[in-house]
Amino acid sequence: MDTAMLYALRDPLGVPAHPVIFLVLAVLTWALHIAAVHVLLGSSALAIRGAFSAQDHWRRLADAMVNTAKVAVSVAIVIGVAPLLFVQVIYDPFWYTSNVLSAWWVIAFIFILIVATLALFIFYAMNYEIRHKKVRAPSAMIIAIIGFLVVGFIMHALSVQTLEPDQWREWYAPNGVIDASGRSIHAFDPWRFGFFILLSFPVIGIWLFGYRRYLQGAGESDAGYLDFLQRLGTRLGAVGGVISLILLTLWMRGLPEDISDFATGIWPIAAAAALIVAVAYPVLLGKRLDRGMWGYTPVLVATVAMIVVATMREAVRWVTLFGVHGYNPLDYKIAMDWYSTGLFFLTFGVLGGTIVAYLLTIAWQAGQTEGTYTPSRAVNLLGTAGVVLLLLWIAQYFGFGLWTAYK
Repeated sequence: MDTAMLYALRDPLGVPAHPVIFLVLAVLTWALHIAAVHVLLGSSALAIRGAFSAQDHWRRLADAMVNTAKVAVSVAIVIGVAPLLFVQVIYDPFWYTSNVLSAWWVIAFIFILIVATLALFIFYAMNYEIRHKKVRAPSAMIIAIIGFLVVGFIMHALSVQTLEPDQWREWYAPNGVIDASGRSIHAFDPWRFGFFILLSFPVIGIWLFGYRRYLQGAGESDAGYLDFLQRLGTRLGAVGGVISLILLTLWMRGLPEDISDFATGIWPIAAAAALIVAVAYPVLLGKRLDRGMWGYTPVLVATVAMIVVATMREAVRWVTLFGVHGYNPLDYKIAMDWYSTGLFFLTFGVLGGTIVAYLLTIAWQAGQTEGTYTPSRAVNLLGTAGVVLLLLWIAQYFGFGLWTAYK
């Protein structure tokens, strides 16, 4: 498609802050989102695997992983909104066009996600303390996993379609006949999709190290279970890491000819190196995994690795849309809006930071306490501050809206 046409499809009002802000936030929030997705898929797979096992350690792990999946799906959905919004701001000609071309699937995404999430919670409700009971409604978890994979594929296809604007006219009017149904998926890359999905195995393997250290901090007495977690985490990291590197290589080898040089550039190498470091790091720590905060650092290293992978993904989009099609998201017209920009960062940093800090503190201290946990006065004040800040946010939201409407 002609570059001038791509620019013509932009929002004429411009963007409310410099585009680089949205670009950086899109990468960072997508990295956190995909990490949550990996934990969701990995924990769901381990839950169904352990549910059918006769071994006590596997069944105990299944119990823990069902609870992990229950939280991870909420985190993945909530955080997933952010990168979607940031992409819509600076890549709107591409994202909206891709959505229109496959509109049926965009709508289906919502319903499939609802069904998958409900199926996960049905499995959770039917298998409370699965460690000591026979597994019930296993088909619910299988439906959930399939549903999550389908919605992931839909998002994958929509993203790939944004990278091929030269094909949009043919997709919309094949052989000159307009097809406005939106029922077709027009483009996808199996190696790229497989890479991001199967990263779930090394990620959940690394997650198990953090879970193991958490149990140690709470005075876990079953040394056999801790050894089981370490062996499983190491195996998932090693095997999953190798598979991920193979899929990354196949994805890079299959890049379009006009960006084929990207495959040997700095970003694929950096992504591969980051994955290798993340997988090898727990092994290199050795006995330090059992000391202090060292046992949690594999999760931190893996998070950094995901940011590197997310940056590589964005670099693929950049060299395609800017390098091939001449579209530069950083020269978007700026209509500076200090209120909305400031509100976003205050919401994200102050309100969100306070509430997340409260939830993490509660989860941490409860896990490190034997018997009934009672939060301290300081922790209660932190929770109260989160509620007050939320009420103030709601008040300013409606207050500013009414002032704008009736001033």
